[in-house]
Amino acid sequence: MTKESFHSGFVAIVGRTNVGKSTLMNHLIGMKLAITSNKPQTTRRRMQTVFTNDKGQIVFLDTPGIHLPHNKLSEYMDNVAYKSVSDVDLILFVVEPETYIGKGERQMIERMKQSKKPVILAVNKCDTADDEHIAKAIDAYGGAIELKDAVPVSALKGINIDRLTDTLISFLPEGPMLYDEDTVTDETERDIAAEIVREKVLRNLRDEVPHGVAVSVISFKERDTGLIDIEADIICDKDSHKGIIIGKGGSMLKKIGIESRKDIEELLETQVNLKLFVKVRKDWRQNPMMLQSLGYKD
Repeated sequence: MTKESFHSGFVAIVGRTNVGKSTLMNHLIGMKLAITSNKPQTTRRRMQTVFTNDKGQIVFLDTPGIHLPHNKLSEYMDNVAYKSVSDVDLILFVVEPETYIGKGERQMIERMKQSKKPVILAVNKCDTADDEHIAKAIDAYGGAIELKDAVPVSALKGINIDRLTDTLISFLPEGPMLYDEDTVTDETERDIAAEIVREKVLRNLRDEVPHGVAVSVISFKERDTGLIDIEADIICDKDSHKGIIIGKGGSMLKKIGIESRKDIEELLETQVNLKLFVKVRKDWRQNPMMLQSLGYKD
């Protein structure tokens, strides 16, 4: 009896904004690392995470959603999404259970065709549609691009996650582990803390504010007692937004801080002293040097 072969490789998760890519990735790796919200363009950078079992190892690249760029930041996000499909062994194309294929998705489909990488379709939110609608969606996308396989999933409810990971592993090349089996991400704790704070801003503020907000951790120090002191700047591009983020009597900033600290403590498994400051940097999304300093660089 021969031992089953081990498969490993890189998988880019691509799709339209708000289709559930980050939520799906969190379920795939069994841990919340990517931030999520109901706001478009929540994911700004490419995040790398690792899933390992006895059959194989998948290195996931969670990418910004497909959208039409309207500033330097969104141009960066668009380039990251498109470049990712060229750097991997396999593409996981996440869609909703509908037959309409929009302009942005068609552009991504053309890029996927050019990359000549195999594509697995994940029809997310399968809990919201019947089998007939899901089948029609698979047929529609199968008519637009060659699919190696299609798996209906629910990122929110965790439906068919094991089936999807088995499918992905089966299409990866045979090979050894690329990372230690305990590795979950190459993101630093500092970067993840910044993203957690940004998630709380996204979840607590009205629509026009979050798109103009970034978070920069300016200090991350561990005391001898194990407590970690973190200082972070919440950067916005309008004076009017600074007041909204701070809130009456500092109430909103306090709420963002409490929620952020709770999640950071759960992640780091230690107590955290978190201090947040709000700063205005007008038009930072159009400033290449500011974008680079905030980590938005190729």
